[in-house]
Amino acid sequence: MPFRFQADQYPTSAGCYLMRNKEGELLYIGKAKNIRNRLRSYFTRQHTERKLIQLVEQVDSIDVMLVNNEAESLLLENNLIKQHKPPFNRALIREDSGCAYLQLTEEEFPRLAIYYRNRDDQISASKSAAAKKFGPFKSSRYRDELASYITEQFGLRSCEAMPKKVCLLYHIHRCSGICEGLIDKKQYQLQSEEAALLLSKPSHEIIASLYKQIQKCSDALHFEKAQKLLLTAQSLEAAAKEKQIVERQTDTRQAVLYFGDNEVCILAISHGLITGIYIEQLPKGSHDHAELSDAFIVQYAAEHDPDEIIVNRIGNRQLLVDKIQQLRKQKVIKRQPTLTIPKRGVKYELLQLGERNYFHHNRPCR
Repeated sequence: MPFRFQADQYPTSAGCYLMRNKEGELLYIGKAKNIRNRLRSYFTRQHTERKLIQLVEQVDSIDVMLVNNEAESLLLENNLIKQHKPPFNRALIREDSGCAYLQLTEEEFPRLAIYYRNRDDQISASKSAAAKKFGPFKSSRYRDELASYITEQFGLRSCEAMPKKVCLLYHIHRCSGICEGLIDKKQYQLQSEEAALLLSKPSHEIIASLYKQIQKCSDALHFEKAQKLLLTAQSLEAAAKEKQIVERQTDTRQAVLYFGDNEVCILAISHGLITGIYIEQLPKGSHDHAELSDAFIVQYAAEHDPDEIIVNRIGNRQLLVDKIQQLRKQKVIKRQPTLTIPKRGVKYELLQLGERNYFHHNRPCR
C-alpha cells in the first residue's frame, strides 16, 4: 500500500527527516528549514527523476528530528548520512566533506589550521589531544574570515614549514617574524595563548572585542587601521548568521536525556555536534518515574560511557552516583560522567530541544 502523506502530522520547523521502507530500513536522510513543506514536495508533485520516483515508491514511514535552525539541520544531516549511509543519499566520500574546525597546532610555534572530522568521528588533522580545537563552523566564510583576523591580529605564522628568512607577510604586518627570531619564543607563545582565549569565545563576543579595538584605533587617529578592522567586523557579522550548532564545545561526549512518563528522548552529542536524536522506551518494573529515570541513566552510562549526561530529572542523585562509580570500579566504563540538570545556557537549550522532540513524537503536529 503506498505511503499516505498527511501534512498535519509534520512540523513547520527546521530539522531532519528519515525515510524508511516497510522493513524499517533507512532509504534517505534529508534536511529542511520547514519539514512539512519539504516533505509535501515529495508527495504532491509529479517527479521525472528516476531516483526520486523510486524513493517515493519505497517510502513506508518518515521519522523526524527537530533542531533549532537550518544550520543545525545541515550539521545533523551530515552526521546522520555519514553514520547510516542511506542508499538514496549521495555517498560522502570526500574526507573534507561537512563542517570544518580551526585548530591551534601543537607545534613549537603554533599556527591556525583548518581541519575536518573524518567518518570515524575523529579529527583528521589533529595529531594530539593537546592541540587546541575550535568550532565546528557551518559557515566556511565565517571560519576563513576569523582565521585570517586572528592570524594577523596576534602575529601568528601561517606557513606550514618555517622559512629561514621572513617573507612578504612580515613586511605587510601580517606575521611577527618568528622564523628570524624577531619576536622571542615566550612572547609568541603568549600571543598564541591570547589567540586561543579569543577563539574560545562565542562569535558575538569575538565581534564585540573587534569593535572595541576599532574604537581604540579611532581614538588614536589610526583611521586606516580602524577602517580595515571595520570591514573585517562587518564580514564576520554577515558570515556569523550562518551559525555553528553548538558554540565552541570541547571534545567531550555528551548525552541529553529528556524523560517523559514511559519514554526518553536522547540527543547524542560528540565534538560539539548532535549526532543523533532517538526515542526509547523506559525499563518496566516500577511506577516511580524518578526511579525509572535513574535506572535508564545507569544503563545509558554503561552502554555509551559519556563524559556528561544532561537530564531533566534525577531521583536519588547520591545512589545514582554510587551505582555509576561501581561501574567504573568494575571497569565497565572508563569515565565518571557529570550529571547535569541545567537551568540556563546552551545545555538548557539542548534540554529544551529534547523536550520538543519528545512531545513531537508523542503528540504529532496538527
